[in-house]
Amino acid sequence: MIRVTIVSPNHALRVGLREMLGSHATIKVVGEAVNLESVNENETEVVVLASVSSVAPQQGKKDFAILYLTDDVDSVRSLLNSKVRTWGVLSVEATQEELVAGVLAAGEGLWVGAPGLVAELMRLPRGGESSSEDSLIEPLTAREKEVLQLMAQGLANKQIALSLSISEHTVKFHLSSLYAKLGISSRTEAVRRGIELGLISL
Repeated sequence: MIRVTIVSPNHALRVGLREMLGSHATIKVVGEAVNLESVNENETEVVVLASVSSVAPQQGKKDFAILYLTDDVDSVRSLLNSKVRTWGVLSVEATQEELVAGVLAAGEGLWVGAPGLVAELMRLPRGGESSSEDSLIEPLTAREKEVLQLMAQGLANKQIALSLSISEHTVKFHLSSLYAKLGISSRTEAVRRGIELGLISL
């Protein structure tokens, strides 16, 4: 059972989301809040955040996952550098099926998002320096590119290992190597950098 808290200053929206999620057998809505600071971390695994003017998470590592409902990706760009365990972005027009699937995926520790929104979220800022794989000091190997692509699809290390028929230890080795080559230190940064370099197809 995935425990969900719904966050929105809009009461009607909270009620609607509770109805959409509460009917699913493996989702339990345990609370509602008007802002992220009011969420009870001890009770919550996934926060569904909608129509909130400020979505910057509080300082410190968060044990819950956050699923944002928005069509304004600039308003959630701060999540790229946040310490939230897992995050996702869906359109405010997401169907009940998409919303449920997003909550279930986030609850499993996977990244989730509408492809167009994620691509927009991770694009280089206008006027930023253009990038290509040629800018890397050492190019990624074919296997490292496969690992990066699967990671961008939200797969955990164990799932990547099964998909590529390699051990989880080998996956960790490839991750360490590609982190060094990309000059980053987290999965979120790896995906963002991979998109900038054209290494990932969404």
